[in-house]
Amino acid sequence: MAKNKNRVQVILECTEQKESGVAGMSRYITTKNKKNTTQRLELKKYNPYLKKYTLHREIK
Repeated sequence: MAKNKNRVQVILECTEQKESGVAGMSRYITTKNKKNTTQRLELKKYNPYLKKYTLHREIK
């Protein structure tokens, strides 16, 4: 099978933890279709350091 060239791997990083200055960093790796989703990805994911669901944004 051929690989899809439109699908790229992206890293999501917690925004709340970055602002609060808590040690450690919550990051997730996922994929997105860059043809359909041109903007940066934003998802609510679980942050084990803060023990709650927070907003994670795509980083470059």
